[in-house]
Amino acid sequence: MIDRAVPDPVLAEPVVPDSTGLAAPTGLTEPTGLTEPTGPTEPAVMTESAASGQPLPGPTLADFEAARERLHGIVQETPMERSRYLSGMLGAEVLLKCENLQRTGAYKIRGAYNMLSLLDDDQRARGVVAASAGNHAQGVAFSATELGIRSTIFMPVGVALPKLQATRDYGAAVELRGADFQTALAAAIEHVERTGATFVPPYDHADIIAGQGTVGLEILEQVPDVATIVVPLGGGGLAAGVASAVRQRTALDGRRVRIVGVQAERAASFVDSLAAGEPTTIVTRPTIADGIAVARPGTLPFEIVREAVDEIVTVSDDDIARAMIVLLERAKLVVEPSGAVTTAAIMTGLVTSDGPTVAVLSGGNIDPLFMERVIARGLAASQRYLKVRMALPDRPGQLAIIAQIVSDEQANVVEVLHTQHDAWTSITDVSIDISVTTRGPEHAQRVLEALRRAGYEPQVL
Repeated sequence: MIDRAVPDPVLAEPVVPDSTGLAAPTGLTEPTGLTEPTGPTEPAVMTESAASGQPLPGPTLADFEAARERLHGIVQETPMERSRYLSGMLGAEVLLKCENLQRTGAYKIRGAYNMLSLLDDDQRARGVVAASAGNHAQGVAFSATELGIRSTIFMPVGVALPKLQATRDYGAAVELRGADFQTALAAAIEHVERTGATFVPPYDHADIIAGQGTVGLEILEQVPDVATIVVPLGGGGLAAGVASAVRQRTALDGRRVRIVGVQAERAASFVDSLAAGEPTTIVTRPTIADGIAVARPGTLPFEIVREAVDEIVTVSDDDIARAMIVLLERAKLVVEPSGAVTTAAIMTGLVTSDGPTVAVLSGGNIDPLFMERVIARGLAASQRYLKVRMALPDRPGQLAIIAQIVSDEQANVVEVLHTQHDAWTSITDVSIDISVTTRGPEHAQRVLEALRRAGYEPQVL
């Protein structure tokens, strides 16, 4: 039997995205845009081996299988799509577990429904409460409505409109409180104390983990010979569930599947916590992967991940943006930044495998306007979008010359900003910012070299 004591909700979701979808650490300033490159990615962190034969903490295999039965007919068994492109990069077959195509757009429904379905009649009558600005809110709202339970979701005032509307559409009463997540969370806790409603945490609960672990059971059925599973890692509910379910099921066959967790390098709380030997609160930095930007791992997920996950790697925002473009162009899949970290880890060479490898795409909920910004960033990071600044003589025909040079190199001008009064140029010159689309790094360099040969000094912005 799983211990269903709800942990301290203060640790439930310590980071909130602003209205653009970017995450900001509690107590720090809101981000103003996409993050800048932060240098080389941190090396992989090796966790303690689960091969000791000792039972894993948390849900048992029977708990995972029972959760699978409860979820039957409620959640979808999401498809497994082979990626030829990523397979070529890894040198082994890569398959994508498409939880971005799940009901509500993310895996979160699995844990939420499993926990809510186990509430007794008195708990159901009192209703459930959650504090979230993301996928957890939608998972709880949908699950509660399916089970006939009243749900109240507390969100910050600045929550992205699509997430707010989706949560309401799934049947929840939404209460907007404060400018940040902590204020919304405090209001949720006050509501629980006043009404006796059940608080539903996003990851630090055995029943939540059992539900998320059904992703792992599906992977084993869809890819029986899987060698490596790559899973996003934030608070730890998904990674703990997948790793524990897979470890316990494959132990019956005497084989071992390698599990790799992936964190955003700007919010790598598990890396610091594993080094400290216990859950540790870190100061996160703004990241596009707001769904896994958690300042402190869950207590139970930490214990499971420490035993059952083989290694943890981190990826940059630029890596994530590039991965999202690859998934969009090659796999025709819309994946949110937190769900694309697994693809990013494969693309950057942080994952090695000698057999079939499954990358879990954990969600696909993203604001279209924010997606536009991420695409622009990903194209720039891949040098398929080149923006340069140059000084030109202030006389007729100069823009035509620049356009012809770019055209001769078979690149395409998409934007030009022409300024006659710029302090950085001489009084006889004008400044132009020109944006060009290219086919990649080599093509971009050819465009720059052509401009230099013509006597210009392009500065890449």
